[in-house]
Amino acid sequence: MLWEAMTAYILRRILYLIPTFFGATFLAFLIIQLAPGDYLTQLELDPKVTPETIARLRSQFGLDRPIHEQYLLWMHNLLHLNLGYSFAYQAPVLDVIWPRVVNSMVIVVPSTLLLFLVAIPVGVYGALRQYSVGDRVISFLAYIGLAIPNFFLALIFMYLILQVYFRTGVMVFPVSGMTSSGFEQFDSWKKILDIAWHAVIPIIVVTTSDIAGFSRVMRGQMLEVLSQDYIRTARAKGLAERVVVYKHALRNAVIPFVANIGGILPGLISGAGLVEVVMAWPGITPLLLDSLQQQDLYMVAGFLTIGLVLLMVGNLLSDLLLTWVDPRIRYE
Repeated sequence: MLWEAMTAYILRRILYLIPTFFGATFLAFLIIQLAPGDYLTQLELDPKVTPETIARLRSQFGLDRPIHEQYLLWMHNLLHLNLGYSFAYQAPVLDVIWPRVVNSMVIVVPSTLLLFLVAIPVGVYGALRQYSVGDRVISFLAYIGLAIPNFFLALIFMYLILQVYFRTGVMVFPVSGMTSSGFEQFDSWKKILDIAWHAVIPIIVVTTSDIAGFSRVMRGQMLEVLSQDYIRTARAKGLAERVVVYKHALRNAVIPFVANIGGILPGLISGAGLVEVVMAWPGITPLLLDSLQQQDLYMVAGFLTIGLVLLMVGNLLSDLLLTWVDPRIRYE
């Protein structure tokens, strides 16, 4: 009976996502088209490119058609798992995006795991020892972490590392790039270690502000749950404090975290933001900014589509996990 209800719930949610997908992709495609000109407009300024060549390329890629026809053509290709062709890189969009997604995951996946492994225990500690010395120290550090933008924190780390290098001649961690010179000649294990060495600072930078924010949310949730009547009742019945905190209070306090899981999957391909730009990490953010600047229509649309699909899948998983964490929710 439970499996039947869950299956029906999943199918119903998927049906709801279909119009959302088409509506969101059309809106994104329309917004991209609102920008004046396109990639071929830049080629018109090149005297080596003839008007006949421009016209042939517009016809070849359907850029001479109305917006709705361009969208239908792009959607037809998308349903055949073809995200289009990148004008700037002269290659299929998926072939260009995927290596950058993998590079961004090197930073984002460890950062996400580290976020939950640190933020939840720190938040619980702050709630159980409210206004203690440890709680005040954690709160002070959290406010600093929230106040400093990621890109500025990356610049601070780069400055400190370079100062150590200038004084000692030792490069503790790389300040830019993803690999060292001669990377292609390294064996497999040395390649992994080299990438991990380059990723340490970006991971720390990306995780810092997230831990600061999530730990404060976790602390507030735990304080609210611990003040509930059922927690006082559980303690009055003589249940061990560990059972009260980790079985009853924590399970309800993590509900907002579970609800936000839907944003994790698109976050895996959205990259580490300006940290990638500042530290010259070849991730998805520099690629997206470059595509926007060059008005590479299908590259931008492909990136937004992948993010949208992952967001919808993440929200579906989030809803399913919420029904498991919170027994008050049913498959209705």
